[in-house]
Amino acid sequence: MKASVIVGVLLIVLGAAALVYKGFSFTTEETVAQIGPLKATAEVENDVAIPNVLGIVAIIAGVLVIAVGARK
Repeated sequence: MKASVIVGVLLIVLGAAALVYKGFSFTTEETVAQIGPLKATAEVENDVAIPNVLGIVAIIAGVLVIAVGARK
């Protein structure tokens, strides 16, 4: 399999996943207060939204990469 086909398929899969999931979240631990050796922390959940346009652009780019790779 050519590298361009692999990259194209990967872009299509990632674009489709972006359209389906629309974002992801992750948890970080932040220091709330620190007094001497004592430290109080809190877990904070962060959300990252993925725009639909980004998923569509990734799918189109994947199709174009496959098409250009097949021409050569």
